[in-house]
Amino acid sequence: MSDVAGNSLIESGKPLFFEVENPADLGLTAPAIHMGEAIRVRARSLSGMQKEALIVAARARKAWRLVSDEGAYLAGRDEAPCPLSFLTTGMVSSYMNEILALATTRQIELHKIRLIQDNRYTMTGSALKGTMTGGAKDVMLTAQITSGADRDTLAKLVLDATAASPLNGLMRGVKESLFTLTHNAREIEPGRAHRLSKSAVADPGEGFADARPTAGDWSGLVRRGELTPKAAHSVTLANDSLADQQSRLLHIRGICTLRDDGVKQIEQQLFNPHGSIFYFLCDEAQENGGQGRAPDAASYISAGIGFCFMTQFGRYAQIAKKDLRKYRIVQDTHFSLGGASAGTGKAGRADPVETHVYLETGESDDFARTALDMAEQTCFLHAFCRTDLKVRVAIQDADAVAVDLPALAIDAG
Repeated sequence: MSDVAGNSLIESGKPLFFEVENPADLGLTAPAIHMGEAIRVRARSLSGMQKEALIVAARARKAWRLVSDEGAYLAGRDEAPCPLSFLTTGMVSSYMNEILALATTRQIELHKIRLIQDNRYTMTGSALKGTMTGGAKDVMLTAQITSGADRDTLAKLVLDATAASPLNGLMRGVKESLFTLTHNAREIEPGRAHRLSKSAVADPGEGFADARPTAGDWSGLVRRGELTPKAAHSVTLANDSLADQQSRLLHIRGICTLRDDGVKQIEQQLFNPHGSIFYFLCDEAQENGGQGRAPDAASYISAGIGFCFMTQFGRYAQIAKKDLRKYRIVQDTHFSLGGASAGTGKAGRADPVETHVYLETGESDDFARTALDMAEQTCFLHAFCRTDLKVRVAIQDADAVAVDLPALAIDAG
């Protein structure tokens, strides 16, 4: 396994999160667009549970460096958000995009809006027996809105907007993810995991270190706050998520508001396992109506899927006490444009996630196949894709409730 004692994210000396200045030098290209947007995530393992990703979106034509870590529950250092934070952030931001666009189309004036999204996941079974399985539950979205429109009008607005989100394509129906597997520089057939019909793309290798930040101050893009307030179901045991036998519920919340300049600000709270609050900024690219001052919603969503999948490799290898030295992925996601924000009037669509896996181990090919099978089986966000999920909406008056969020700044050149 990677060096648990190290702290690669700090030792690199780079900002943790930034727009990549030199994507062409790194060969950072996105897949061809065939639905609306195509995103490629290249990610690698670092020390402990730390991971680094370079993400490029075809339509947005932006490349971002994002990183992830875990808290004490997974023997992590808590230097960066956990993988599930990224999907929640992208998801609630996408919903905000579609609600605002649809409200404009329907001429519904929104004086104030705040979205509170709760994502819940399950983990049950034994890793060593091969029965451990991740699961995803329906999403709860509370829309706190001040408007002259009545509650029924607002409820229909929010429900229709969630269906218009590109993420709707991964939530509705069953999307079985597709994979290639390369073990110690040699492509092999996967085991139970569904085989992608194309050959593996080039291994991203060690080229991550050459990514340079675009000029500016990126410290406000994503930053850590205090510990999440404890709830009755919060669990705080160190290394608890590394136990062979699991039966637990995970709960993460995202609170999305708008800054005066239109950038979305998200407070991520991790209730179970208990972890830190992280604050994110999200902005669509100019091609999609924003100014590209922060990663867009689809890039955050794609990063979350990749990071969560990678965590499961590291976790399984630790539980099984196997020699997994390095692991990398190249992941492609294809989404439609937003039904409201792009004016298509259609529900959001997505293709199954396509992932190329590269493992460096001192183990056999059979271990590599088992590691892929277990990573897919225990990944909460691949479970999210293969489960037919719904969004359950509640409407509240924003003036009747209060959620205070500190203002986040970003000063990028």
